[in-house]
Amino acid sequence: SSRSRLATVLLTFFLGIFGVHRVYILHETTAIVMLILSILYIVTVRLWGIMFISLAVVGLWAFIDFIFAVSGIMKDREGRLIKNW
Repeated sequence: SSRSRLATVLLTFFLGIFGVHRVYILHETTAIVMLILSILYIVTVRLWGIMFISLAVVGLWAFIDFIFAVSGIMKDREGRLIKNW
């Protein structure tokens, strides 16, 4: 892939719950889903049930993406591995 693995890892680490790293690797649809879940968390911070569900989903998703990015098995939109640092 022409995408940088370092950039993907850093974006995932710092902005992962907002899906910014998925925009970078051209997975816009899933990036929008992550952003919506993050906004849902921020808006419903006082509603405990919804808050924990959306935070758990997007947090786990971002953590898994981080592991994939660090290990070099994350793929861009064309299915090519993002391997080059």
